[in-house]
Amino acid sequence: MEFSARVVTVSDRSFRGERADEGGPAVAAMLSDAGYAVDKIVLVPDEVAQIEQALREAARDDVALCVTTGGTGFAPRDVTPEATAAVCEKLAPGIPEAMRAASMRVTPRAMLSRAQAGILERTLIVNLPGSPKGAKENLAAVLDTLAHGLEMLRGEGAADCAKLP
Repeated sequence: MEFSARVVTVSDRSFRGERADEGGPAVAAMLSDAGYAVDKIVLVPDEVAQIEQALREAARDDVALCVTTGGTGFAPRDVTPEATAAVCEKLAPGIPEAMRAASMRVTPRAMLSRAQAGILERTLIVNLPGSPKGAKENLAAVLDTLAHGLEMLRGEGAADCAKLP
């Protein structure tokens, strides 16, 4: 089953044109390779209101999966998790927990991630780190399982999560 997806890159420098967005295209390519129909990559600055607006727009457009990259660390302007939590109706803490656990095998700095995941209407939102390498590693940790969650969220799958394919 093909699901729609959107990538939101959160970066002041990329938004201002001072640095190329490498994380967004890397994540979009991974999603496309996994069978997702990526409609676009949206670039926003590290501003809560603009991040929230991009996430709400994805839900309004009925995008199944909205993945953010950037703004999940400790820097003063890293506010993606707060924007995500503010718009989500339900949080999905197991997703970032799984990403952090997998990433801890690569670097102990993974524990510093404040990534969130949650649901807004019929859209699953997942925060990824801003570095292309970190974003790809984190997405790889959960990508295979996200499709089942999206089937449940969108009412297109069996309700028995205990049965594995």
